[in-house]
Amino acid sequence: MQITDDLFTAIAHEHGTPVWVYDAQKIRARIALLQDFDLIRYAQKANANIHLLRLMREAGVRVDAVSHGELVRSLAAEFTPQEVVFTADLIDDQTRALVMHHGIAVNCGSVDMIDALGAHAPGHAVWLRINPGFGHGHSPKTNTGGVHSKHGVWIDDVPQALAAIRRHGLRLVGLHMHIGSGTDYAHLAQVCDAMVAAIVRFGIDVDAISAGGGLPDDDDAAQIGRYFALWDAARQRIAARLGHAVTLEVEPGRFLVASSGVLLTQVHVVKDTPAHRFVLVDAGFNDLVRPAFYGSRHPISVVSADTGQRAPRDVVVAGPLCEAGDVFTQSREGVLAPCSLPDPRVGDLLVLHEAGAYGASMSSTYNSRPLAPEVLVDGTGHQCIRHRQRIDALIALEIPVPTLHCNTAPR
Repeated sequence: MQITDDLFTAIAHEHGTPVWVYDAQKIRARIALLQDFDLIRYAQKANANIHLLRLMREAGVRVDAVSHGELVRSLAAEFTPQEVVFTADLIDDQTRALVMHHGIAVNCGSVDMIDALGAHAPGHAVWLRINPGFGHGHSPKTNTGGVHSKHGVWIDDVPQALAAIRRHGLRLVGLHMHIGSGTDYAHLAQVCDAMVAAIVRFGIDVDAISAGGGLPDDDDAAQIGRYFALWDAARQRIAARLGHAVTLEVEPGRFLVASSGVLLTQVHVVKDTPAHRFVLVDAGFNDLVRPAFYGSRHPISVVSADTGQRAPRDVVVAGPLCEAGDVFTQSREGVLAPCSLPDPRVGDLLVLHEAGAYGASMSSTYNSRPLAPEVLVDGTGHQCIRHRQRIDALIALEIPVPTLHCNTAPR
């Protein structure tokens, strides 16, 4: 079922705005595009709603967690401990106790992390995340390799990491490399070669390798096939070197959920300055921070009860926050970058598309604005999968609930 303007209107009427809306069928379609890989492991940091995690699990996808909270979510979504990998560059006491209790494999990004785990959990299954010395991303903030990245064991320090694994009697099961989001096939070929070179250079024997993420940002099966072919060739070279089969994992986050989700928001103000027409909506960067953080551009469409044709206008779409940077249409340098829309009016709905990844998961309560609800559309029905946060519940984290009632009687 395609999500229509009528359905957007109905959801806005039922749940208010702003509200997140996800299309389950789009997630399943993206999963189907990756079936050539031996194992798909969802990077849940992109969107960790338990209902979406369950959808992934039912489709045969496993899961990656990067925090204690995400581990708890994984188990709450009924993944078995064997279906979860914890990936980080450090491990605190609480998280270590949880992975030890459940026997969850740990993907280690530093020698100190290996020592912290190994001192308490000899025999534990580990992966090794390697920084190959270079990286790539659509923004410096999404580049996860090279000298400016905190992620992974630096390539020249791999012997120290292997020595720590042996010293603590840990069990190395796989190697992981991920250099950033945004596919560039020259860089991808380079990281595939780096994975093979690490196996050869350091004499590593593993049962699995992970390609990380950074998949093409569309539904083009040919491009997905190209991505797979590069990694499959690397896997075959490694298997030939080791003399046994090697499992090839992929770790998509954004790829699986970005196109499935939108942020639905309502226009409350339209006003002009000599330079711009501002369209002010009730969603802010507390809801969707990516434009302010990365300068990302989300396609925007208008939903209106008015069926008449409207001339397009260049407008700046901005939110209600007390921040000049609370703008959805800006460049990576933070400069206002208007978009062309059928002239929006007060009461219209705007749909910010491609927002299913790092949208709700990066939301905050800045300006004491409660978290927006989330709605999942599946087939002909839809359900609320996260209710709108209540302001009294937010404040109750700071003071006991009974004291919230102010004495307004005159003195």
